[in-house]
Amino acid sequence: MSFSLSRRTLLGAAALGAWPAAHAQFRVDVSGVGLTQLPFSVAAFKGNESAPQDLAAIVRADLERSGQFRHVAPVVGVLLDESSVPDLAPWRERVTDVLLTGSVSRLADGRYDVRFRLWDVVRAKDLGAMSLPVVAADLRLAAHRVADYVYEKLTGDKGVFSTRIAYVTKGAGSYNLWVADADGENAQAAFTSVEPIISPAWSPSGTHLAYVSFESRKPVIYSQEVSTSRRRMVANFKGSNSAPAWMPDGKRLLATLTLDGSSQIYSIDTGTGTQTRLTQSGSIDTEPSVDVKGNSVYFVSDRGGAPQIYRMSATGGSAERVTFTGGYNISPAISPDGRWLTYVSRVGGAFKLHAMDLSSGAVTALTDTTADESPSFSPNGRLIMYATRVQGREALMTTTLDGRIKTRLAGAKGDIREPDWGPFAP
Repeated sequence: MSFSLSRRTLLGAAALGAWPAAHAQFRVDVSGVGLTQLPFSVAAFKGNESAPQDLAAIVRADLERSGQFRHVAPVVGVLLDESSVPDLAPWRERVTDVLLTGSVSRLADGRYDVRFRLWDVVRAKDLGAMSLPVVAADLRLAAHRVADYVYEKLTGDKGVFSTRIAYVTKGAGSYNLWVADADGENAQAAFTSVEPIISPAWSPSGTHLAYVSFESRKPVIYSQEVSTSRRRMVANFKGSNSAPAWMPDGKRLLATLTLDGSSQIYSIDTGTGTQTRLTQSGSIDTEPSVDVKGNSVYFVSDRGGAPQIYRMSATGGSAERVTFTGGYNISPAISPDGRWLTYVSRVGGAFKLHAMDLSSGAVTALTDTTADESPSFSPNGRLIMYATRVQGREALMTTTLDGRIKTRLAGAKGDIREPDWGPFAP
């Protein structure tokens, strides 16, 4: 099987000239042990020494980061590619269940052809192969696509390694909104300002980012097309405009506005700017999060005396309280399947990430850090990304839903804040 892989342009040429790339690459550390992890091996890709990226290493890191796979070192001295029919006995002796082989070769037009084949070692079965012709700049993306293929073949779920993330950093006198690959690499600045930038939110199509900028010396919501950097003002109403969250149709944004004095949640038509008030309390209602079907909105309110998470219809109306464990709960995010709610709870003065099974109400503490913020689900619902502080340094982290395996994405300059995980590529 073969298909051409075209890079989803992160930023337009003008923007790339105007804004710098990330100052440092992310270093990925995986820690923890899951209850069940599939042992796998990735053999070095034949011809990789002539390519600027180590494809096998990228695929390995992606799969380990998912928490569902455990890498087994390849058999020494055995050279394989996608056309090889390997002797699987030595691999069985290493107690590996799956073997990935491949190659990288330079094409006449300057592109690279990335090829791979996946083997079921236990059953001695060929699980499929693929060819990905790419330009040099897309070799990392090709490796992520390989990892996506392996992940889906072995788990039945779509892989998220070729998706993107967004986050904000505060550096020396400036704020930057970054767009990066899901592993934190290839970070590029989408927008920079001397005034704060907060609350980035991916559109359902992955083509736009909504965010709040204080460049007008007040919070104003913008929507920016990622590929061209073109942006437009969505909400600049009287008072504060904050906490944008896209509705699944991509035509409306939920936001917290102070049009009538107190912070309330509104629905805004991004085409006309028409706003509809959804909450009708005299309290502070903020941080809306919408389920993937667009039926329910989860939000934070202090209507009970302290911040807790509530749920209401996406058309507004009465709200029911969802969180009862802990006296201070904020930043709700809903898993794509609607089963899980993740949020930040203040526990003894520390802010820690929690997950709730919405069907049972059972709550699990996921972290032992003390400054967690802004949780966001991966588009397949298997991982949660959040920002926190580790050993005195700001960091982006991912965790599995049971909290057993965490990945630290470190290396961006400045204080890291408010990450959001983008959707699957169209």
